[in-house]
Amino acid sequence: MPVLEVFCSLIGWFCLYLLFCYTFAQRGAEWNCRLVTFSHGVVIVLLTAYVLFIDGPLPFTHAGAENSELQTFSLAVCLGYFFFDMCWCVFYHTEGPLMLAHHAGSIVGILLSLIMGVSGVETCGVILGSEITNPLLQTRWFLRQLGLYDSLLGDTVDVLFIVLFATVRIGVGTVMFYCELTSPRTTLIMKLGGVAMYALAWVFMVDIARFCCKKSRAKYKKWQENHKLREAQRLNGLSGKCE
Repeated sequence: MPVLEVFCSLIGWFCLYLLFCYTFAQRGAEWNCRLVTFSHGVVIVLLTAYVLFIDGPLPFTHAGAENSELQTFSLAVCLGYFFFDMCWCVFYHTEGPLMLAHHAGSIVGILLSLIMGVSGVETCGVILGSEITNPLLQTRWFLRQLGLYDSLLGDTVDVLFIVLFATVRIGVGTVMFYCELTSPRTTLIMKLGGVAMYALAWVFMVDIARFCCKKSRAKYKKWQENHKLREAQRLNGLSGKCE
């Protein structure tokens, strides 16, 4: 296991957090931590996308294969971040049991892949699918803090997040999950880990569906109220002309 790489990653993300705290001293700790989360999301998505689609191989055909050096490096970078974020969340008590379970599951899964030296390709695939929506999630939070969420930009971010989550994490994730379960190379413990992470993804999907329905109803209700207001103003204008 590349202990040094994981340790350097942990120190690197922590130093980035301290840099953000110094640069944005007027902001709170969560603001700066979410900047680190946003940065990690962008970096790890680009890195794992390169690992899977350029360096290869794909998790659909090589699930359970031995880890390559680049896969190991990507997992170490991600593991260092999850150690940092898990410690931060526990210290500040900002996340609920579901998110902490996701972090714990991610840490265990990456640790197992690094310790055993196998299944790095599908672990990178899971990381890519999990983190591809993270920058949008953080952008949504920043828009709320800046008072810009109730706008076309906020709606666009929400739609992109929902579409990406459903198509990548659930759609593509289901195919990759099937490939992992049917692969003769994948160890039993990694298959069980895949089951846990896939089930957790569906829990998130249910929460997102509820949010989508709630927001759609609120948008429709607001549209109805605006429509009634415009209609009332139009009728008042007509009555004024008749007088």
